[in-house]
Order: sequence, then C-alpha cells, then structure tokens
Amino acid sequence: MKLVSMSRNALAGGGLLLIALPALAGQGAVASPDQYGAEVAARILKSGGNAVDAAVATAFALAVTYPEAGNIGGGGFMTIYQGGKPYFLDYREVAPKAASRDMYLDKDGKVSPDMSLVGARAAGVPGTVMGLWQAHQRFGKLQWKQLLEPAINYAEQGFTVAARQYQYRDEAVKLFEGKTNFAQYFGKMKGGETFRQPELASTLKRIARYGAAEFYQGDTAKLLVAQMKRDKGLITADDLNDYRAKWREPIKISWRDRMVYTAPPPSSGGIALAQLLGIKQERASDFTGVALNSARYIHLLAEIEKRVFADRADYLGDPDFVKTPAAQLIDPAYLERRAAEINPTAISPTPDIKPGLDPRQTTHFSIVDKWGNAVANTYTLNFDFGSGVVVKGAGFLLNDEMDDFSAKPGVANAFGVVGKDANAIAPGKRMLSSMSPTIVTRDGKVELVIGTPGGSRIFTSIFQVLNNLYDYKLPLKDAVAAQRVHHQLLPKDTIFYDQFAPLAGQAAQELKAMGYTLKDQGWRMGDIQAVRVSGDKTETASDPRGRGVGIVVE
Repeated sequence: MKLVSMSRNALAGGGLLLIALPALAGQGAVASPDQYGAEVAARILKSGGNAVDAAVATAFALAVTYPEAGNIGGGGFMTIYQGGKPYFLDYREVAPKAASRDMYLDKDGKVSPDMSLVGARAAGVPGTVMGLWQAHQRFGKLQWKQLLEPAINYAEQGFTVAARQYQYRDEAVKLFEGKTNFAQYFGKMKGGETFRQPELASTLKRIARYGAAEFYQGDTAKLLVAQMKRDKGLITADDLNDYRAKWREPIKISWRDRMVYTAPPPSSGGIALAQLLGIKQERASDFTGVALNSARYIHLLAEIEKRVFADRADYLGDPDFVKTPAAQLIDPAYLERRAAEINPTAISPTPDIKPGLDPRQTTHFSIVDKWGNAVANTYTLNFDFGSGVVVKGAGFLLNDEMDDFSAKPGVANAFGVVGKDANAIAPGKRMLSSMSPTIVTRDGKVELVIGTPGGSRIFTSIFQVLNNLYDYKLPLKDAVAAQRVHHQLLPKDTIFYDQFAPLAGQAAQELKAMGYTLKDQGWRMGDIQAVRVSGDKTETASDPRGRGVGIVVE
C-alpha cells in the first residue's frame, strides 16, 4: 500500500507526528478515531474494496482496539453516498420487550441514579452487527469474512493500548467496581502495553463464518442471554431474534448550492443540524463582521441552540412509535419564525423558550473511495465502555443506551438533556440519539464527510465546524481544531467549553457580563473525523482532542 498522506494527533495516541498533505481527488481516504481503524480502512480500499467495505472492516476493528466506544454490543447510524445517491441505515439499539416506562424510578417516583447507566438492565438490544451486515449485503464488494480478518488479528495478537485509553479504563474500573465484571476483562489493560482479547477473537471468527445470524441466533446470542440471566438483565433470545436494522430516508438539506445528507429520527441530530443551519442563515446579518468565537458569536449560537433543544425535548423520538413532525421542524417558514425570536444583544429568558410548533462516549469515522462513494458512520456504547457488562465467553461489552430514553419526563439524562413523552421508554422502541453522520455534496459529488461523538454536543459541534469551513474559510484541520462551545437550554444560561480550548479572556468576560455561566464540561468536546474533497485535492482531519488518524491512499 502506498500512503499518500497520513496524519496523527501528536501526543494523543503516541507515535510520530506526520503532517497531512493534500492528495489527488479520486483516491480513497479515511479519518478514524485511532490508527488501527485508519490502517484497516486504507488496506481495504487498496484491496479494491469500496467505502462500505472499508466502513464495515473499520467498525469491527474499532470494536477491538477502541473498546471504550467501538463495539459489537452497541448500535449506531450510517449515512451512505453510493453511486450518486444517498442512503441512511438505522442500526440503533432498541428497548427489550420487558422494558417499561417507569423502570428506572424508585418507590417515590424519582429517577434512581446510575440504574440506566451501569449494569445489565442499562443495555438495549444491540444493533451493530446487523447494521454492518445489512450495509455489506446491499453495497459491499469484498467478501464478508475478509472484512473481519483485521479485527480478528487485533483481538488474537493484540494491540498497543494508548495512554488516554488507559485513563478512561481507570475511571471505568472505579465506576463499575463491585457492580459488573468489567475489571475481570479490562482491569489489566495498561497504556503502552499489548492487550489481547481471546474470547472476542472467537466471537468475531463465528460472526465471520456465519454472518449476523450468529450474533442474533447462534452461540453468541446464547452467551449474551446467559449473561442477562446472571445479571438480572432484560434482553432475551426473542429480543435478539426479532432485532431489525432499518433503511430510512436521510434528512436532506439544501444549503448554499450544496446538499447536506444527515440522520433522520430516531436521531435528533439531522433535524437539529437543519434547524441550526437554517436559523443561522435567516440571521446572517447578525453575524456580519462578527469574529469567530467572540462573545457576540457565542451568544448568537446560544440563542439559536436553546430553541433547537426546546424542540428536541418535545417532539422527537422513534418515528415507529411517535409522530415526528420532521418536515414541519425544518420547513423554511417555521425556521424564519423561530429566527425572529432571537435576541441578538441579550439572553432570551429560559422560561420563555417553548417548543415552536403549534399543538460521553461514541465514536465516528469518515471514508471516501476512489469511485466517489462515501460513508459517515457513528456508533456507540453511549458512555465510556457502556454498561460495564462484558458478555462472558464472548468478550464484548454491552451498551448503556437505555439512558438515552427519558426515564421520567422533564428529568435530565446523563448528558443533562431533558426529554418528554415522545422519548419515553417502551418495549421495542429506539431511544432518541444525537448522532449525526453527515455527507455534504456539490453538483452530485462528495465534498465533505463528517461526524463526531459527544452526546448532545454532536450536532452543535458539526454545525460549528461547518461555520468554520464555509463562513470563516478556515483550512480543514484548523476548522476541526478550533474552539467549540455548547448551549442546550438547560442548565439555564450555561455555556459549556472544554480544556482543549478554554473559553477565557475578553470573550469570557463579556459573556459573563451578559449573564451567562461558563462551565468546563470536564471532557473533550467531540472527536471530529472529516474527509474533504476539493477540486483535485483530497484531505483528512482528525480532531486533536482525540488520537485519530487520517490516511489518503492511492
């Protein structure tokens, strides 16, 4: 394989710092959250695989080398641009049949801390293996077995643990201590050392041989159900057997002579991104001459974002269970009306922000192939290492996605986001997400593939990077590295930032004077992975907040 360019975040995952140089368009490219995922994708592209093949292989590889978020025990979304047409695959987890609306409330009707985050009862029915299988069955070129070989090798032979991975593991061991079997499997994971996962290797070999049916009806399914029985979890053989991934129509946004394709419900991300872009366009004059990340700029973003989160809380959920007014929420007339509510000079009082209609750890990778096809894939266990439950004998972690439901209407989840009846728990229902794998095209050709982890910060992070690229004309790597902030209606008048790019100085003083509370959220705000095709150049950018790698290959 000839590597045309490769970039790795300095000091994040170890290794040399290599400078990414533009490469000719028509070549494949990947931006992945770690070096192993990037190298696997590059190898598949070089072998004649297309973007979907590379995505499947990368996802399985990250299930081994990026266990804090990469997974086969979670779920996600995939936005695909294949043969000049957009597609969207929903392989989000679903609530088990035994789940109930009030399952996380105590006898006094209050939400029980950590019940939806730790242990077997926090897990939804996994969708990742079925999603990857369905994507490959529809669009893959290479053999399924070939795509799992790199992941099997990493599980058997091991991979080198990154320093930050070890830090995450240390925090998880403390969180799960005495509650799950996490330490039994990951307690010896140490930065700079080789880590092997023999049980996971065996599981991947079975999936490679028998396909998705093995995970949902075979030996792996039996092992998962046995783990549920030991831990008093809810997932049954029937839950696994009945799981289905779903092809849905992507959200399509006409924007600045471009088309933006992104995630529909049960993600809130696509609708939210459409609202953010549309409202900002309506208030374009407010942004004229405003410096990037100045106090005025951040205030204007907060004014837009609080209205988007108000709509999210009331209207969005699994479209198979609730009527989601997607078309109304992104209708230009509606966005014009919402834009008119914005106060460009002062904070709009939080109690006045109503829904507008009349009655921490995920991972993302972006891939393009030499034929101009693209995949933006975001998948997750929810928080770092999910529920902390490892399926004994199968070696993989289960998600804690049940926290993404509204355990009780109006009560915030672990990301501080409130929801209402539209996102209440129900058997077989998909929990609301913010994941927003996004592809931007111009004249029918892929221009940008982008996405990020970050919970409720996902679509606001993508929105800010788009602003950086298209409004402020920053180079791709600078657009991704720039300061990001976040506001989500509640906590009241609070703007979050991260330590990678603290909100300080004059901008901070002016925002405080306006009445804002500024808060370090305590974790990195996203891990953007982007591929951009511009004229005859293809380039990648991996967020310096993480340890990602970008590769362009011939």
